[in-house]
Amino acid sequence: MQQEDDLRGLAKTMEFMRAISILFVVIHIYWFCYQAILEQGINIGVVDKILLNFQKTAGLFSNILWTKLFAVVFLALSCLGTKGVKEEKITWDKIYVFLFVGFIFFFLNWWILVLPLPLVANMTVYTFTLATGYILLLMAGLWMSRLLKNNLMEDVFNMENESFMQETRLMENEYSVNLPTRFFYKKKWNRGWINVVNPFRATIVLGTPGSGKSYAVVNSFIKQQISKGFALYLYDYKFDDLSTIAYNELLKNLDKYKVPPKFYVINFDNPAGSHRCNPINPDFMTDISDA
Repeated sequence: MQQEDDLRGLAKTMEFMRAISILFVVIHIYWFCYQAILEQGINIGVVDKILLNFQKTAGLFSNILWTKLFAVVFLALSCLGTKGVKEEKITWDKIYVFLFVGFIFFFLNWWILVLPLPLVANMTVYTFTLATGYILLLMAGLWMSRLLKNNLMEDVFNMENESFMQETRLMENEYSVNLPTRFFYKKKWNRGWINVVNPFRATIVLGTPGSGKSYAVVNSFIKQQISKGFALYLYDYKFDDLSTIAYNELLKNLDKYKVPPKFYVINFDNPAGSHRCNPINPDFMTDISDA
């Protein structure tokens, strides 16, 4: 929830920067095409005063490039903070073309204002080229942001973006089970650990048949728990593979137990070959509640 709020806040900030960029373009047209606007009678007195004060205090309109540069700076900031949809058709060559053409239309169109045409015609052509250049720069900026964030051209399967840093520390205690791992991060394979520091809170292993649950997890649990002197109840319902592992590990770690342990087997397929116990033996019943 917090992450969604942060993303919304970032999106609003980027929209605000883009709005400022567009405002600079509109102010630029209003100032440098003022005579044509005055002829049409659509000038606004309050805006005139505000822009004159800006000119007196900051010299914002001393050069025709200043407002354009401010517009491009805010446009670039809004593009860098935008996360677009992945698209493999976007290439750097296409971005360079849009940047080049957009730069020409946006920055190198000042001569249109001095053409020997009616002022309204000059303003129309100048506004059209300015808007075209702005849109081309906007598209190039968005595409560049997508490529820089997704890096699709070098990682077509998006493995790098789906990788993340995992635990590399070995955290052991008298109860822990520690599983070694290998993970891909920052274009290289790293070694790490899955540290089950409190197995008493229960552990569940899920996976399709043949996915390696026993090999990667269960076998390590059996070996490490026996090596730390724990009693083990093992339900080996398919084959006796896990039982064999448990028995051999017990033989290796008999010295880890304060009380010498015994190994009992209950075989439901062959009860005659199993260890047996009478659960209703009177010796096991200490009071009426047991009965």
